[in-house]
Amino acid sequence: MVRALVCPGQGSQSIGMGKLLADEYSSAKAVFEEVDYALGENLSSLIWDGDIEELTLTQNAQPALMAMSLAALRGLESEGFKTESCAYLAGHSLGEYSALAMSKAISVSDAARLLRARGLAMQDAVPVGVGAMAAILGLNFATVQSLASEAQAAGICQAANDNDPSQVVISGEKAAVELAIELAKNLGAKRAIMLPVSAPFHCELMAPAAEKMKIELETIKIKPPIVPIISNVSAQTVSDPTQIKKLLVSQVTGSVRWRESVIWMAKNKVDEIWEVGSGKALSGMIRRIDKNIDLKNISSPEDIKTVKF
Repeated sequence: MVRALVCPGQGSQSIGMGKLLADEYSSAKAVFEEVDYALGENLSSLIWDGDIEELTLTQNAQPALMAMSLAALRGLESEGFKTESCAYLAGHSLGEYSALAMSKAISVSDAARLLRARGLAMQDAVPVGVGAMAAILGLNFATVQSLASEAQAAGICQAANDNDPSQVVISGEKAAVELAIELAKNLGAKRAIMLPVSAPFHCELMAPAAEKMKIELETIKIKPPIVPIISNVSAQTVSDPTQIKKLLVSQVTGSVRWRESVIWMAKNKVDEIWEVGSGKALSGMIRRIDKNIDLKNISSPEDIKTVKF
């Protein structure tokens, strides 16, 4: 089997995630402690016992989901798993930072600080209510790109996430996104619905956040990853630290090319993908992209102890 690990993005968070891992594995607990220390606050308390609305705030959800993915990896490692046995690592949006931490390109502490800064920068880039995002179901990426361009008559609108053959997310100014929804319905979309997000991610409205992340990324050292990372922006591998930084800046305003990333993995002989972290959102997308890939979800001690490697 040629295996890849993938890490989920925002929207996969849940109260209590990682608690069983921390109780079972000291190395998993240490991840949450490291993140708490790096941020100077008890984020783990919010993750395990807090309010879901507070956890869902972008600046909290991003480092929390990274911590969960790394805790699950530490659990796997405690049972003898070696990350180096994988062919590739990838993550959806913030999940790319989780993948970089898994590959030892960045430390868990640096990943936590970067994601806190990224979350705050993305939230501050656009006043609340100005931007919006919507999921378009049942139309392919090229069609959604075209209708998003047409919707620019009402403001900024871009195809933000190419998730799978039947799901594309658009992002931009609210009026333009609303127009795009109407255009999508007229073209026969199965569904076209606004998403409950606090900012319009992965579009050019995020340019101020990209500038802030460029500055933040200059403060840390990125090492060559021990396993190649598949970039959201290029949908292919990247290993050069300078290029990784450039792509992470571009990722803030650029489309998440998830469908293409999975197709790239399949073409490069990947036949097994483990979603490491909270939820099963990526597994659903991957199943719709390539039914031949064997999928596993790793989010609990039971998952870890039953998986074969």
